[in-house]
Amino acid sequence: MQKDSLFDAVGFYPADILLPHGADMKKWAVIACDQFTSQPEYWQAVEAAVGDAPSTLRLILPEARLGQAGEAAEIAAIHGAMTSYLESGLFRTLPRSMAYVRRTQTDGRVRQGLVGMVDLEQYDFTPGSGALIRATEGTVLSRIPPRMAVRRGAPLELPHVMLLIDDPEHTVIEPLAAGEGMETLYDFDLLQGGGHLYGSRLTEAQMEQTARALARLAGGEEHPMLFAVGDGNHSLAAAKACYEERKASAPEGVVLPERFALVEVVNCHDMALTFEPIHRCLFGVEPDEVLSALLAYYPGAHRGEGEGHTVSFTWSGGSGTITVPAPRAHLAVGTLQTFLDDYLASHTGRLDYIHGEEAARSLGRRSGNLAFCLPAMEKSQLFPTVMADGVLPRKAFSMGEARDKRYYVEARRLH
Repeated sequence: MQKDSLFDAVGFYPADILLPHGADMKKWAVIACDQFTSQPEYWQAVEAAVGDAPSTLRLILPEARLGQAGEAAEIAAIHGAMTSYLESGLFRTLPRSMAYVRRTQTDGRVRQGLVGMVDLEQYDFTPGSGALIRATEGTVLSRIPPRMAVRRGAPLELPHVMLLIDDPEHTVIEPLAAGEGMETLYDFDLLQGGGHLYGSRLTEAQMEQTARALARLAGGEEHPMLFAVGDGNHSLAAAKACYEERKASAPEGVVLPERFALVEVVNCHDMALTFEPIHRCLFGVEPDEVLSALLAYYPGAHRGEGEGHTVSFTWSGGSGTITVPAPRAHLAVGTLQTFLDDYLASHTGRLDYIHGEEAARSLGRRSGNLAFCLPAMEKSQLFPTVMADGVLPRKAFSMGEARDKRYYVEARRLH
């Protein structure tokens, strides 16, 4: 790949994007592999809907099947399907391209995005990193090897990674919505009630406009954080690990295709993008003891509302709130998680992460349980918190509902 200073400055590039031609796009696109991990019936329904048609279902390993018998054979079949699709002429190549995508979500709102590739030399998931592209949550190293096994030796990559930019003035992606001069690439309904997807190809001038807008967003800082990983952190970490593995044995100065990863960039201030809090529920505990321990853990912590971080709780004996004044963490979830980690290190009990306040409270009301409900994180807090604290606490927020996650559509050759 030739150097291009315009894009080098932002670590985001046009890519040789592969799209199927002559395929049923509804059957081609399937949802991110890390969704519906406890609902095998979802993936069974996808299998039935796809049948023998060309589909990204043949090119991914749903995490619902990770660790099961025959995983190695399934990965070999995935690599074989990739090779077969390439050799059969299924794909057409869009050289040096970016795609503007418009996703109609299940709630009817429309989320906008931009598909291109990022330079993995500019990405670091280490907490406190000064890289251009950073993780938002702590990376669990044990989750990387299974994803590496799928990517290692694969001739193709397909992205479900979504990177966020902090663009409150809507200067990067939103100006592309007019679509002037763009070629329509696809326009179809998604499987399993996933909404609708439209994509178009940027002109050369629009790509240059995008790079300049991203450079302005970076602001010329010495260690800017331009992209935050919103979804797919472990998949991007696996891509980085595979690249480092290949780079170690490559001739010096060779730019490997594995150095780059195809992603979708979304503005965290997109009106359709929601940050949902993820609540906590303790099982097998004495709620009174936990609440007393929380009050003792932070000096000045008290029951009721007040200045600082306030979390609400529910148990079989009732509900209420606890406030921690002058917190050290930027977010209430960080204040609570620090206590819970310390408490569970020396006490019995099990912690789970619950989506939906009513679901959390319902669990909390059961005997021996205690639920903590957290406030939603403001979008404006994301980038400052990651820059100040290194990463967010694990399970700090969820980007929308499961059916609104990214579907696999575009591909890129890795070798």
